[in-house]
Parts: sequence; structure tokens; C-alpha cells
Amino acid sequence: MGTLSYTATVSLDGYAADASGDFQWFAPGDEVFRFHVERTGAVSTEVLGRNTYQLMTYWNAEPEDGSWGEDEREFARRWQEIEHIVVSSTLGPEDLDSPRDRLLLELELSELEQIVRDASGEVEIFGPTTAAAAIRAGMVSDFRFFVVPKVVGGGLRALPADAALDLDLVEHRTYGDTAYLHYTRR
Repeated sequence: MGTLSYTATVSLDGYAADASGDFQWFAPGDEVFRFHVERTGAVSTEVLGRNTYQLMTYWNAEPEDGSWGEDEREFARRWQEIEHIVVSSTLGPEDLDSPRDRLLLELELSELEQIVRDASGEVEIFGPTTAAAAIRAGMVSDFRFFVVPKVVGGGLRALPADAALDLDLVEHRTYGDTAYLHYTRR
């Protein structure tokens, strides 16, 4: 049986995307990226929305210019071994990049519970819209935030406005001007 975690890159004012929907306003530095490589080793399943899935297809094949370094190749290898469950009502099976990827039109909490039960490791739910119902229902046991020094003034909140959470800080690190905060549910 796995565990359910939620990871997000967050602006100082609590948003995962700005008012125009852009969530690519932060590129991790070398230290943050190396940390992502390490923590991905525990993840067996990713549950993600359409936008994040489409962004992450970058890791399915090295660019022809061979520009990836050792860390990028290791992250891509680990990413490709993870089962991806894509939640989208606009994508079709033909839009999936790998036969290991699975498409759900919507994510029912009972189905998510089954995914976590069946997982051999950590199930990471990626994206605030995809994660909102599970967060509200108290299903997420670990919250990992990469807080970046940017204020976007509005947009898509990293946490649902109506979520009531009681959390313990279990780990924190800084990488230059980025803070990593790991909380667990009480």
C-alpha cells in the first residue's frame, strides 16, 4: 500500500499558477533539480492533470542536441518508470505519450483510494485542481512545497480556499532563494 502526497511550486502569495494560468514562472536551479531527482525515487505513481502531463512529456525523450546532463538523464529514467494517471476530460487515449500512461476523465475519491492501495510506493498527486478534492477529504498525508520568491497577485491557489488542514512541519531546506517545506497531516 502506498501513501498519497501533494507537491507544488508556490509563489510567496500562495499560488501555483498566475492569473493567466501560467505555472512555468519558475525553473529549478541545479540543487532543487537534484533534490527532485532524489525524491522521485520513492514515487511509484503520478496522478496529474492535462497541463502538467503535457509539460512533463518533455522527459520522455532526450533532446536531439544531447543537452541533458547526468541529473537530467537520471530524472528522465525515473520519470519514465513511474506510472502516470492523467486526469483530463479533453485528452483522448491517442494523446498519451506512453503505453504505461492511463487516462481518467475525472478522478473519483474512491478510485484514488484504490490507486493508493495498489501502489508499491508513494503516489504523488500533481496540480492543485487535480488534488483539491483529495486535500479537502483529508486523503493527502504529505505536502511538499517549493516556495519561490515571486508574488503573482492572483491565479490558481496551491491549496483549496476551503481546505482545513492541521499539519506538522517535518523537513525544511533552502536552496538559494527557494524554500522547501515538507508537512505531514496530524
